[in-house]
Amino acid sequence: MKKFLLVASIALFGLTANAQEKENKGLEGTWWVAGQVSFSSDEEVGTKTTSNTILPVAGYFVSPDVTLGLGIGVIGSKEETTVGTTTTTTNDVTALVIQPLVRKYWGLGGKFYFFGQASLPITMGKDKLSDDKVTSFGVDIAPGFDFIVNKWMIVETTFSLVNLTSTSTNPNVGDSTSDFSFNANPFDLNPGNRSVGGLRVGVKFLF
Repeated sequence: MKKFLLVASIALFGLTANAQEKENKGLEGTWWVAGQVSFSSDEEVGTKTTSNTILPVAGYFVSPDVTLGLGIGVIGSKEETTVGTTTTTTNDVTALVIQPLVRKYWGLGGKFYFFGQASLPITMGKDKLSDDKVTSFGVDIAPGFDFIVNKWMIVETTFSLVNLTSTSTNPNVGDSTSDFSFNANPFDLNPGNRSVGGLRVGVKFLF
């Protein structure tokens, strides 16, 4: 199996002109924007699965250590099966993602910070081949760490720890179905699954 995973996130924060004032008040009252882009590709004998995510996020610090945010973007998943010299697309789904979130920070000393994030991802997708429609509502718990490199750069790592998802499928032909899933395994690194895992490493540029 071959895997390729690229995850990048960018965040831009407004800072006060006075460094001492920023230190005392933190980022309270600051707007921020971020972006996440991820790609993955899994290949097994006769089957290739590709996934991608593009999710810009914007938010606001309501206190020095609590921020609220909202992400709106798209995710895609495609599966191809090869038999001999013939390749057939068996699955091709694109979905709109709306993801409100809240994040709480705790200082660990020095330049290290730990945070806990709770988000409510909502996806509305459609299979381009069958015209089936899929809608899901979830709750995702994601811890992570921030490291302040300097006054304009922060490195961040985070992963999904616990995920609950309710999914409804409305096929083009036949009856609608629903499914509920609970995941608590942080080691699935395929972001196309949108379940658990997906270690993400990002860089915030501060201004």
